[in-house]
Amino acid sequence: MNYSVFLFFLSCIVLIFNYGLVTTAASNVGLNYGLLGDNLPPPSNVITLYKSIGITKVRIFDPNTEVLNALRGHRDIKVTVGVRDQDLAPLAASEDAVKAWFATNIEPYLADVNIAFITVGNEVIPGPIGPQVLPVMTSLTHLVKSRNLPISISTVVSMGNLGQSYPPSAGMFTSQAREQLTPVLKFLSQTSTPILVNIYPYFPYATDPVNIHLDYAISKSKAVVVQDGPLGYSNLFDAMFDAFLWAMEKEGVKGLPMVVSETGWPSAGNGDMTTPLIAATYNRNFVKRVDSSKGTPKRPNSSVDGFLFATFNENQKPPGTEQNFGLYNPVDMKPIYKLFSV
Repeated sequence: MNYSVFLFFLSCIVLIFNYGLVTTAASNVGLNYGLLGDNLPPPSNVITLYKSIGITKVRIFDPNTEVLNALRGHRDIKVTVGVRDQDLAPLAASEDAVKAWFATNIEPYLADVNIAFITVGNEVIPGPIGPQVLPVMTSLTHLVKSRNLPISISTVVSMGNLGQSYPPSAGMFTSQAREQLTPVLKFLSQTSTPILVNIYPYFPYATDPVNIHLDYAISKSKAVVVQDGPLGYSNLFDAMFDAFLWAMEKEGVKGLPMVVSETGWPSAGNGDMTTPLIAATYNRNFVKRVDSSKGTPKRPNSSVDGFLFATFNENQKPPGTEQNFGLYNPVDMKPIYKLFSV
């Protein structure tokens, strides 16, 4: 056998042995870039990492100047920028405040940063400041439209908006979610702008590992586990996604696009439920799902679009699993497990 061919096959065996097949570069999946750590690498190094593994979509939680400056010139990376929760009250009270926020935090980067989305608040609906989301979204939408900017305005919500989710067709919002979220969904429907939803199968599995099997939770099962009328579910992610779709339909919102703003699995922090092997399996299956353009049972012809959480383990998050959702160690930028090839 040719020596170079032998080395190629040997490298493939090593990659397969190290927690399974490695996803090739240029994936359609995005990455969340959190900053709650005191040992994170410089943003310029992080952008270099993204380029090396083919990441073309990044979500940041606030308009961090260092990160946005590092993204200058990399217009092949679509950026989602969050409005901080603590900024919502003054912005909701004044359209002039929204214009000033935009001028300070977005305007300076429009020429050389590809800002695709602005998200207003992160999981604040339902809650005390939930009613502030729609006024800010409305003002920002009018602003970007008046300037013909190709920026979508939305918000990020959690599965906590559902009062019922099993079976998926029984998906229904809580009364507070109906009050705060439904007007937002109807506003988004006017322009078919996606709602962004954080979907974590890990949490229901960790709460009830007796009745929710691991293979179903990490999208490893091939057989139908939950039969919901004519729709069969072999994994928990699809069931959660479709439960949200059903809940929207019950509020008269049909066909609205949905983007998965966060999903992932911790590699440590909760015993045998959180190992690098399990985390790698779940995240790899999510990447495969996004890259396959395969839909869910309820929307089989609409591909799933989304972001993994998160780029790094962040040591300033609450101790336990919250510190262990990262794909990379922040100190040396080495992968916690193999997911993307370089």
